[in-house]
Amino acid sequence: MSGSRPGSPWLPAAPCTPRSCARGPAAGASRGRAAARLVAGALAVLAGVLLAPLTALLGRTAREWATRLWCRTVIRAFGVRLRVTGTATTAGGLVVANHVSWLDIPLVAAVLPGRMLAKSEVRHWPLLGPLAARGGTLFLERDHLRALPGTVRDIARALAAGSRVVVFPEGSTWCGRAHGRFRSATFQAALDAGAAVQPVRVTYHPAGPAAFVGDDPLTASLWRVAAAGGLTAEIRLLPPIPAGRHTDRRSLARAAQRAVHTAVASDSANLPSSSVHQCASSIPAPASSSRTPS
Repeated sequence: MSGSRPGSPWLPAAPCTPRSCARGPAAGASRGRAAARLVAGALAVLAGVLLAPLTALLGRTAREWATRLWCRTVIRAFGVRLRVTGTATTAGGLVVANHVSWLDIPLVAAVLPGRMLAKSEVRHWPLLGPLAARGGTLFLERDHLRALPGTVRDIARALAAGSRVVVFPEGSTWCGRAHGRFRSATFQAALDAGAAVQPVRVTYHPAGPAAFVGDDPLTASLWRVAAAGGLTAEIRLLPPIPAGRHTDRRSLARAAQRAVHTAVASDSANLPSSSVHQCASSIPAPASSSRTPS
């Protein structure tokens, strides 16, 4: 989710770091209130883990309703307000979003529930790992490039079967003020399945507390979100890209990237100049994207 590792030079790496990007606001919630939110959020996640087997008995519509309800409960338990703009596509299709935080996953699922594509390490996370596996998450072995074609085939099969699949094609988390290039590999699955692409823009106000970048520990990020107080997440559903409009994965990826990053840039332009983080200009996007296969 955050950066490349030694021995894996092809993985995307953002210039964002916890120290420079992931700072909480000067005035946040009291420690007692933050602790209460952290406990409430953990309990909400645990409830989802325990109840997940029951959702397997439900039909798709009821299962998606239950997923939306649970994700909104988790988000609210952590003290995050959700604002949604735009219109969702019908069931199915490839959903692509910029990637800022672990919060992106429940946020997008609260609006567009579907099968997530996640790095294989998520499978071993406490609480969230088992829940992700039971929810039909597709896992990507990021350290093994040869596994990528198989993952693309799995995504295409899911799309062809009518499932909605959610991916974060930047390949790594960015602070929200800087962003990365959309890798094109997963877009091939949409072409193979004849599926539409739904671009989604994720924004946090303020940006710092939600950012989960670099070597930031998950526990530190959880506490920062719980302690923020007044954190608002916006999900903007951008106009979908119909199947057949683009005939190759690179042009399709560029079209989705333009839609999402243009929306992000318009939001950043409305921020005070002091809040636009230096990492947006200190290292250009191609410095990280050149190390990842398209």
